[in-house]
Amino acid sequence: MSVRVQTEDFDVGLEIQALRRNNPKVGAVAAFVGLVRDVNEGESIRGMVLEHYPGMTEKALEDIVTQAKDRWDVIDILVIHRVGPLKPTDQIVLVAVASGHRGDAFAACEFIMDYLKTRAPFWKKEQTPSGTRWVEARESDDIAAARWQA
Repeated sequence: MSVRVQTEDFDVGLEIQALRRNNPKVGAVAAFVGLVRDVNEGESIRGMVLEHYPGMTEKALEDIVTQAKDRWDVIDILVIHRVGPLKPTDQIVLVAVASGHRGDAFAACEFIMDYLKTRAPFWKKEQTPSGTRWVEARESDDIAAARWQA
């Protein structure tokens, strides 16, 4: 299981290949890549800055990954989340889950993203034509995460 918070971009293909490690037990890999959009809430986005709390952020991500590992039969999990200045089309996040079967891989991947959006300490500041603004939490993200409550 691996969690990385970094400013550098990542190569999705290489990361998934490394996650698989030619392990013959891996029958499925589910992955999600989040990107910076050029519009949010009807306003043009020129860029954004993602801030985090070093140490706390990694621990929160590791806790989310551990919860996924405890819930589903997974072989390996990778979470990479970028911080710092980003522009439209830049990759923000990669969540990849290797499992013996697609159901576990899909569910764990979706769970990690839903919890990451609501429980990981990241803060987004968008640059728009009218100035900068902090991105507020979305009710739809809370609803998505709530469905995983036992």
